[in-house]
Amino acid sequence: MRRRIAISVATATISVTLAGCGVLNATGSSDDASPTKGNDITVGLLLPEKANTRYENFDYPIIKRKVESLTNDKGRVEYANAEASADKQASQMQKMIDDRVDVILLDAVDSHAIADGVKKAKEAGIPVIAYDRLAEGPIEAYISFDNELVGEVQGRSLLEAIGEKASLSDKIVMMNGSSTDPNAKQFKAGAMSELNGKVTIAQSFDTKDWKPENAQANMAEAIAKIGKDNIKAVYSANDGMAGGIVKALEAAGVTDLPPITGQDAELAAVQRILADEQYMSVYKSYPQEAENAAEMAVAKVQGRDIQFAALTRDKVDSPTHKGIPAQLVPVVALTKENIEDTVVADDIYKVSDICTAKYKAACQAAGLN
Repeated sequence: MRRRIAISVATATISVTLAGCGVLNATGSSDDASPTKGNDITVGLLLPEKANTRYENFDYPIIKRKVESLTNDKGRVEYANAEASADKQASQMQKMIDDRVDVILLDAVDSHAIADGVKKAKEAGIPVIAYDRLAEGPIEAYISFDNELVGEVQGRSLLEAIGEKASLSDKIVMMNGSSTDPNAKQFKAGAMSELNGKVTIAQSFDTKDWKPENAQANMAEAIAKIGKDNIKAVYSANDGMAGGIVKALEAAGVTDLPPITGQDAELAAVQRILADEQYMSVYKSYPQEAENAAEMAVAKVQGRDIQFAALTRDKVDSPTHKGIPAQLVPVVALTKENIEDTVVADDIYKVSDICTAKYKAACQAAGLN
């Protein structure tokens, strides 16, 4: 993806604001255009898997509520989850085309494999908006986080955890995401821009389907090759895999865990951060991404061109198309120090969700009460 927008993180604890992209007030009006459709619309939502808890817990319900609120409860969301199967997602997309939904929000399992489905949707007059992952084919728009920046934040945080004496003698394991996910390549590129030449990448894996059990098996292999006491830190592209990495290290008898990165601010990861089992995660404001995606979908269907343009001020390129209208949402490094200012402040989790009996002492030590 060629980024045409420069988003910087001044510090690792920069706050995320819901007006970060300057578009939340772009609610549209009768001045935008004469709506081509009314409020009785159907938004197709195709999400990729369930191993990452965000899709079921945040993305789908937030998009559903937002579509309903934007259409005076007359619009509906037709939802399907592919459970990490590209073939299943292709069938789900074909069903939505056959059902004549008005617009499709697509989070692709395999960005290349789904291109034919995107083409079929366009031929049927159904616009497809790529959600979270940049699918190939004639998509109308794209909304996601700045994925290279995510990797940069992860890599920078890992170096901070190692300290000023980080050197090429320090051996790092890289646990990247699925090779079929274009985001994974961007996360890796961003991380390598920070890590390259400063530490040694002793082992690197592309983890099939992002599954924690696959990351655990990969990490066990890395431990066997490098030695459990010779691993200075572990780059994990997301939180689910970080959980598998921790299990592999503990199974190998490691009690003083090395710094481990993550992404998605999953509840289990937030708790691991408090317990010093994971160094950081990348918090991405799912409400902001999901709500803006819903606004984009409704605006597109209703022909509100001014609103749609306000929501897609960036441009990105896919392997098949150039200059795709896009919105890139900011991110923040989540550490023990800013849990309260991020996931708690944004109502992602309550303190009571995080500070269960097992983590009560860790919460008190962190001032999270």
